[in-house]
Amino acid sequence: MLRIGLTGGIGSGKSTVAALLAARGALVVDADRIAREVVGPGTPGLAAVVAAFGPGVLTAEGALDRPALASIVFADPEARARLDGIVHPLVRARAQELIGAAPADAVVVQDVPLLVETGQAGAHDLVLVVEADLETRVARLGLRGLSEQDARARIAAQATDAQRRAVADVVLDNSGAPEDLAAQVERFWDERVAPALGEQR
Repeated sequence: MLRIGLTGGIGSGKSTVAALLAARGALVVDADRIAREVVGPGTPGLAAVVAAFGPGVLTAEGALDRPALASIVFADPEARARLDGIVHPLVRARAQELIGAAPADAVVVQDVPLLVETGQAGAHDLVLVVEADLETRVARLGLRGLSEQDARARIAAQATDAQRRAVADVVLDNSGAPEDLAAQVERFWDERVAPALGEQR
């Protein structure tokens, strides 16, 4: 099994890279998707979040009110740390379940936005970082409905490009055209993934 840690700041294009790697046959384990699952209605994770932050973080239907929770944690580092302390262990446990069920010869890509912040770089055979310049990321987040102020605040709350580069084996630049990114992913697969798989067989 070859384990690849995929990371990059919000708006950098991690999801696009994950999809390109999946098209090559990789199993993608998406930390953001798992993070939504572990606080779904009726889960122990959601109960723990409500216990920590109060019933105001629930919708009328009993689901997590993400904007309400975001308004609390993005403005308060202690609250964010409390939330991370609930969610991150649940995400890691579920990710390990999925990886444990993968075939021995699988290429497993863990899409982990906070790989640097949570100290998970060492758990992977390769760390792949996706970058894009700041203004490109802000513009992409605007297309997702975030205000410029919110976009810049979310970017600032994450690790810096320099911190991510410090743990990277390979850095992909996603500031340009989609075909440029696809070519970089193809080169990464041919030069780093395929040889590593050959060594394991």
